[in-house]
Amino acid sequence: MVPSGRNSLYKPPFVVAVSGISRLFRFFRSSENLHLVVRLLRESFRKHMFGYTIAILAMLVVAGMTAASAWIMRDITNEFMISRDVKRIYLIAGAVAAIFIIKGVASFVQAYFLSRVGNSIIAERQRKIYDRILAQGIEFYHSTSSSDLITRMTNNAQAARRVLDLVVTSFVRDLVSLIGLLLVMFIQQPALSLVSFIIGPAAIYFVNRILKRIRKITEMEFRSIGQIVQVMQETTIGVRVVKSFNLEDSMRKRMHKAVSDVESRANSIATLEAGTSPIMETLAGLAIAGVILVSGVLVVQGGQTPGSIMAFITALLLAYEPAKRLARVRISLETGMVGVRMMFQLADRPLTLAEKPGAKPLLPGPGEIRFDDVSFAYQDGQPVLEHFDLTFAAGKMTALVGPSGSGKSTMLNLIMRMYDPDSGKVLFDGQDIAHATLASLRQKIAYVSQDTFLFAGTVMHNIRLGRQDASDEDVIAAAKAANAHNFIVAMAEGYDTEVGENGARLSGGQRQRISIARAMLRNAEILLLDEATSALDAESEALFRDALQQLTAGRTTIVIAHRLSTVHQADTIVVLEAGKVVESGSHRMLLNQGGLYQKLYEYQLMP
Repeated sequence: MVPSGRNSLYKPPFVVAVSGISRLFRFFRSSENLHLVVRLLRESFRKHMFGYTIAILAMLVVAGMTAASAWIMRDITNEFMISRDVKRIYLIAGAVAAIFIIKGVASFVQAYFLSRVGNSIIAERQRKIYDRILAQGIEFYHSTSSSDLITRMTNNAQAARRVLDLVVTSFVRDLVSLIGLLLVMFIQQPALSLVSFIIGPAAIYFVNRILKRIRKITEMEFRSIGQIVQVMQETTIGVRVVKSFNLEDSMRKRMHKAVSDVESRANSIATLEAGTSPIMETLAGLAIAGVILVSGVLVVQGGQTPGSIMAFITALLLAYEPAKRLARVRISLETGMVGVRMMFQLADRPLTLAEKPGAKPLLPGPGEIRFDDVSFAYQDGQPVLEHFDLTFAAGKMTALVGPSGSGKSTMLNLIMRMYDPDSGKVLFDGQDIAHATLASLRQKIAYVSQDTFLFAGTVMHNIRLGRQDASDEDVIAAAKAANAHNFIVAMAEGYDTEVGENGARLSGGQRQRISIARAMLRNAEILLLDEATSALDAESEALFRDALQQLTAGRTTIVIAHRLSTVHQADTIVVLEAGKVVESGSHRMLLNQGGLYQKLYEYQLMP
């Protein structure tokens, strides 16, 4: 009846229980740990009160039946060895059957409701984490690695469930079971119980010293897992660069190092956990020897009944498992709390860009956009725009040209309110967009970036994202306008062709034409094109320019282009340098001024 095996070596339950409970109190003495657990319970426990209540009641039944199974051993032993009353043996047998049937049913109910509640909590946490990430501004994504976000999204929600399950099961099932079994032991054999109890303080001292490094190692393990995700992402997204530059060995070394780091830290945690065994086994041997000595003397010389000794021993053995779980719960809590802490850090991180209190939808207007004394810097002390003024005429096409770093893309980011100016205002028809709802602002804009991005799904799905209530006919019309229809229908499945991860099954030019079609389908009041034709060949670009004339008619359009052939038809060309407007006018006018625009134009004509 004594547990055996590498992971279940017997230790007196008093030793294990007192040590475990002491560690729990030490864990909750930390105000941060207590605050996080209380917050987790407050946010999740109330919503799932029904499920948790049923599970807790089932745990209490399990605990009661566990104590009853130890208590009844006294009657079983005495009837077999002393009274030998057959009728009472039948009754006792029926009672034993009832105890274990009730315990089995209660165990199922407990596991069923805990699992359902736990799965619901994981889903809720993942939704909340994603919603919070989605609400953040662009600056957040630039300062936070995607691998870190993926790790938090997947692991932290699981950690929240584990912590809640540990708290509930430890403080209800295990603690109540242990208390019931300890009462059986004390009532049946108080002297033997005291022998086991003496070993506790020594165990507490040695085991608690081992636990001090658990949290730090666990946090390092989480970071290493993030490195594995990051290397995997870079391998899949940048596989062409990896292959063309023969970077397989470099990537392999990075991945192997990250995996080895996780393995090393997992081994460190396992070593610390295993370090408790030698200490506990030594103390256990002393406790067991004392129990054997005292019980033998009590039966042989003290006149004690074998039944009370058997009930004590049964309770002692049954108390081992809940005591062992309590002893290890702090390690599990420390590990889980790392994930919970990271989850709440993300949930509490201030939004880098949010709607102002009382934000109102933008009112309809002709579509004039004006920069009014705008200053902006991505980093302190390095302004991109400074006291900048510029007006984009409503219903006209304005082209922005100039060297890299002159502020062209920054202006589009400010127009879409991906960032807020450090000072000054961006005005739509005289309305400060900082005080407008983000939905009404973004609804007015169609955007095509030079960094073409396609979502997993079909060609039809990716174009329809421009206006999700569009019909198939509208999608096809937009694809034709973007000169994408012919290559789409030439594919085996046409508009139902899967594009692959970020359009991996399409060429760069095909991806860009689909993104242009998506913008055309949106039919927004304002069109922003940031190097939209950079991946198109000369013929496709010429066809796109023809389509652009129809698309931009009566619509405020802002075009960024390094290839100046794209901007010939613009009503106004604004030339930027170092965040300032240095020239402005039509293509023909600027060519005759002999300024920066003429130089840029001549550079592109040079053989």
